[in-house]
Amino acid sequence: MKLRVLGCGTSSGVPRLGNDWGTCDPADPRNKRSRAAALLEVAGTRILIDCGPDMREQLNAAEIGEVDRVIITHDHADHLHGIDDLRQVAHNRGDQVPVFGRPELVNRIEERFRYLFHGNALYPAVARLEPIKEEWQLGEARLRFCDQPHGRITSLGMRIDEGGRSLAYAIDFHTMNRAMTSLYDRVDIWVADCLRRRPHPTHAHLDAVLGWARELRVGQLYLSHLDNSMDYAQLAAELPDWAAPAHDGLEIGW
Repeated sequence: MKLRVLGCGTSSGVPRLGNDWGTCDPADPRNKRSRAAALLEVAGTRILIDCGPDMREQLNAAEIGEVDRVIITHDHADHLHGIDDLRQVAHNRGDQVPVFGRPELVNRIEERFRYLFHGNALYPAVARLEPIKEEWQLGEARLRFCDQPHGRITSLGMRIDEGGRSLAYAIDFHTMNRAMTSLYDRVDIWVADCLRRRPHPTHAHLDAVLGWARELRVGQLYLSHLDNSMDYAQLAAELPDWAAPAHDGLEIGW
């Protein structure tokens, strides 16, 4: 089981437009952050988690040309608006790409990108939408999902258990609810949203995430969805030994 962090940046990326690095050191390549996305490989299945506007460059950097499934956590632009690149993914795999999300999310995506799922006079459909179930079984791997508070909407969080080990991916949330606490309890690896040090109305902040990780008895924490106030080296130096910042291209798993 392997998770590659394709992108660990916030909606504006790092640097922001105008080469705004904030307090991040531009000489450290780990501070260059594309929009948040991940690639999960488990039980012979390659799953793309979100397809933001940096999707093409992220998959090229990973030397990946096709995936078996796509999970959309929510429909904010930084997690969805690279979906047109599924046209090339479908071409490479010679088949439509299954795209999964909560039922209400699936309906909204279909309305906004209808041509991808229904085709038109010139081009066939390249993807198909499927509502996500509460649990998947892929080989010996068990995938479970929960809805996370993200301002006025929810995002999809997930946990993967395989071979006695576990990994969770929890992006774009600002507080914990009972379902999240239950799902992420004692997870071995937790990739979690952590926008900045100061509280934010729709994203988790550093002190909160560290506190939740202690309460959940997480084995290893990786911080993602970082903005340009979160310099990699400075952040790494102040974190406990069981926590670290993520960076684009980070691969974790077993």
